[in-house]
This record gives sequence, structure tokens and C-alpha cells, in this order.
Amino acid sequence: MSSTATKSDGRGRPKVRPSILGDRKPSARASAAEREQDIYDAIVASVMGQRLKPGTKLPELALCELFGVGRSLVQKVLQRLAHDHVVQLRPNRGAIVAMPSPEEVGQLFEARRALEASILPLVAERATRANYASLRRQLREEHKAMHRYAQTQWAGLASAFHLRLGELSGNPILYRYLSEIISRCSLVVALFQPPGNATCEHEEHVRVVDYLEQGNVRAAQKEMKRHLIDLEHHIHLVEESTDQSLADMLGLAAE
Repeated sequence: MSSTATKSDGRGRPKVRPSILGDRKPSARASAAEREQDIYDAIVASVMGQRLKPGTKLPELALCELFGVGRSLVQKVLQRLAHDHVVQLRPNRGAIVAMPSPEEVGQLFEARRALEASILPLVAERATRANYASLRRQLREEHKAMHRYAQTQWAGLASAFHLRLGELSGNPILYRYLSEIISRCSLVVALFQPPGNATCEHEEHVRVVDYLEQGNVRAAQKEMKRHLIDLEHHIHLVEESTDQSLADMLGLAAE
């Protein structure tokens, strides 16, 4: 076997040479906080990139070997991921990538529609001409990204539009709730939206801004509601099986 190949330890878990992992494997010289963040980021990126599928098991010992860290650090990362709804911690059965129920998804989007509807009147009341110009520039960048990047890569720009509206509301409490709920919605969309569907439709964003700038709050709310309902309808809660190893799904296996 070539020295660059991924080797098995005889228990089904691959060992990966540090040189293969490059910058994605925490360095022994990195602080515990840096290593924790590296592992957290690697798992989130794999979930958002649709490599780690819903329901995928995340055994602590396997993660320890793949990232070259101790069990206490892996447990800390999993606790953070559970807090952020990326994974589910099952008593005596370990962690899995989150698999929300249809009821949970429905409640999540119901809450988001209500929250965004309450934000739009504040934006219409408080946004300045300069704010609208900034929104237009952001929308132009969003449109460029739609044609330049893969679906999972430009989704962040689509979410950023909604967060910017939250900022322009001038209410930091509403913005904090919006930030949390958009993070959870983005995770659900990344996990369950089939390839080829836009995470957010650019034209709908443009129409929302048009209505707000015209002072037509009711039309902006109606457009936003339709926009979020369409986004929810594109989600298909299907658990997929895969033959890939955990190292492959995390992008840590040898080529």
C-alpha cells in the first residue's frame, strides 16, 4: 500500500496522515481553543456542504482519531454543535447529524415568517437613502454569486440579505432572534434542499426592497411571506444513505 493511502486500524476507522489533512487538521502547536474551533468548523462545513448527511453517526473515538485530539475536546465540540442544533446528542447512543422532524421544521419557518414580518415596518420607517443604496449593492453581489458559485457556496449571501434587514430595523433584540432562527433555517435548507433549487430567490429579494423603498409595507410583507413559504416547500425531509466513510464525509480521507 502506498504511504499516502488512508489506513485502517482494523476496527473500521481510518487513520489519516497529518500531511493529507493540510490546514484542516488541528496542529499540535495550536491552542485548545483553536483546535476546538477547527473541528467545529470542519463539521459544520461538511454539514452545510451536504457531505455529512442527516442521521450520520459521529462516534467520539472516530473523531478523536481523525482530528488527532483527546476525547474531552471532541465532547466539548459536540456539545457546542448540539447547542447550535447541528447535531443531536442521544443518551447512551452518541451523536448524530441533526434530523429535525416535519413538525419542528414547520414551527421554525412559522416563527421566521412572523419575525421577518415584524421587522419590515421598522425597516421602512428607519432606513435611509444610503441604506437602500447599500442594500442594492448587496443584491448585485448576490446576483453575481448565483451565477458564479455552487448552491451551497452562495447561500450565505442570501442569508446575509435577511440579516441586513434585521440590522436596519434598529432593534438589536429582534436582530439577535433573527440571527439565531436564520442560522437554524440555513442548516435545515443545507441538509434537505435538493440540488438545483435556489436557497433564496434573488428576484424576490429585489421586490421586497422595491416595496420597502416605495413605503408599501404591506406588499413587502406579502412578498416576504410568499418567499419564505416557497423556501420551506423546497425542503424534502428524506434521510439518505451513503457508502462513504466518516473521513470521506469530513473531507479528511486520502485521495
